[in-house]
Order: sequence, then structure tokens, then C-alpha cells
Amino acid sequence: MKCNKCQNPATLHITEVHSENQFEELHLCEQCANKYLYDPQQKSGAKGALAEALGEGDETAALNQRECPQCGMKFVEFRNSGRLGCPHDYHEFKEELLPLLENIHGETRHVGKSPRRLPQNKQTQSELMQLRNRLKEAINLEDYEQAARLRDRIKTLEES
Repeated sequence: MKCNKCQNPATLHITEVHSENQFEELHLCEQCANKYLYDPQQKSGAKGALAEALGEGDETAALNQRECPQCGMKFVEFRNSGRLGCPHDYHEFKEELLPLLENIHGETRHVGKSPRRLPQNKQTQSELMQLRNRLKEAINLEDYEQAARLRDRIKTLEES
């Protein structure tokens, strides 16, 4: 995560709860955290900067009232619980989730490890799709010898 004040890595994460449905999150690096915690004038300035960065005010109120048409979950409920209600929420709250995911994970799409078995299955499925496409091309080109080899290869992959 990056600091809200500068682009250094955030080491301190502050959540200030103002009411049941209203809170502020602040992510600061060590230097900015010292200024925020020990300089009272800086503290109110940081809160103002955070409110500006989070789009507090009318935009936040409208965002908090927006809800998923499938499950009825409001974005403020997600912010409070940290859990989405259904798969459609990812699409409904996409604009708000993308910066949040990028801040937390550094990316907006998964590029990590997969289970050991899955790549073989995925690889086999991918190879089958490629072979079927090549088979169609061979048939269209009337290359029946190549089509027969591809058919046999597809059959062995499907049986394994």
C-alpha cells in the first residue's frame, strides 16, 4: 500500500470511526505518520486531504446509498464488513474496488500460483482447443492425413 500523502510504502494504517456508517481510513509512511500523530495542525490537514482523496461529502453519500441489484448490498456495508455479498458486486462497485485492490495488492488481476493439478487440466484443455481448431482447418483444406493425426491426438488427450 502507498502512503496517502506521498508515494512511499505505507507502514501505519489508521481507521477513525465517526459514526456507525461513517469512518476514515488513512495509510501513512513512517515520516508522514510522525507528522500526523505529533503535529496537531497537520492532523486536521491530513484528515482534510484524506476526505478529499476519498471523495467525502455528497459523492460519498451517493456512493454509500448505491446498492447491488442482485443482493441489495450497499457499498458502505462492504466498507464496514470487508466482504461482498455476491459475484455481481464486483461489477457493480468496479470503479471503487479497482483502486482499493491496486492499493492493497499492487495489481488488479491475480497473477499468483495455481494448484498443482489445475495447470495440467488447463494446459490439456487449452491444447484440446488448439487441436480442434487445427483439425477444422485441416478438414477445410482437405488435408485428411493431418486431420486423422489430429483426431487421434485429440482422442488420446480426452481419454487420459
